[in-house]
Amino acid sequence: MIITVHTLFPGLIDAYRSEAILARAEREGRLEVRARDLRRFAGNRTGRVDDAPYGGGAGMVIRVDVAARALDESRADVPPPDRTILLAPSGRPLTQERVQELAALDHLVLLSGRYEGFDARTEALVDEELSIGDYVLMGGELPALVVIEAIARLLPGVLGSQESYRDESFATGLLDWPEYTRPPSFRGLEVPEVLRSGHHGRVASWRRGRALARTARRRPDLLDRGALDAHDRALLAEAEAEIEAESVEASSEAAEAARGEAGAVTDAAEDA
Repeated sequence: MIITVHTLFPGLIDAYRSEAILARAEREGRLEVRARDLRRFAGNRTGRVDDAPYGGGAGMVIRVDVAARALDESRADVPPPDRTILLAPSGRPLTQERVQELAALDHLVLLSGRYEGFDARTEALVDEELSIGDYVLMGGELPALVVIEAIARLLPGVLGSQESYRDESFATGLLDWPEYTRPPSFRGLEVPEVLRSGHHGRVASWRRGRALARTARRRPDLLDRGALDAHDRALLAEAEAEIEAESVEASSEAAEAARGEAGAVTDAAEDA
């Protein structure tokens, strides 16, 4: 797959893609990231791509003709892009479902802005706008990298195992279950016994229940309780009961520890 990014700071894209899994994916020919400098399309000797906004106001706006020249160059590539996307806060929210759709393309073009963004007429030159969240950054390079990495890990052969992403957060419509590793006990915090039992059926049920419970507590917008079957409802109820019991136990232990510390302070004061 090819992903072309038009940006004022191609070095930011190149630095990130040169490390870790993205670098390996490119070395193995599974992904090609092209970072192109928007200043090449400025049409002037200074490389200036922005201008003051009509109607006044703070900040500068990237010119529409700059965006058009950049997109024209990409559309002349072989293969031409299947999709051109403007990264903007006003865009459609990026979801795992949308990432999966984009990962099926052969060539994707991302238009990354700065300052006050692109001239609004740029919206007519792209297929869609995309946003990574309801917050403001200094430019579109980080959103571009988010899109690139989210797509790259879905490409065949990029991750060691397809199970690495099939069961994780959002891939199934739920948040992921909590994960643990060694040591089994750390500062009074224990790995759940079921995960050490070696009983695959119990482990699978526990993980499903905890994924449901975590989603219900942290992202209830993702969970349609009415659509759960009887088995999932039972797993959710069991997990929520266990979590509540664990919370009560932890509170009791904390209170007991606090009383112990208070008693030690009192004894020390009396001895003094």
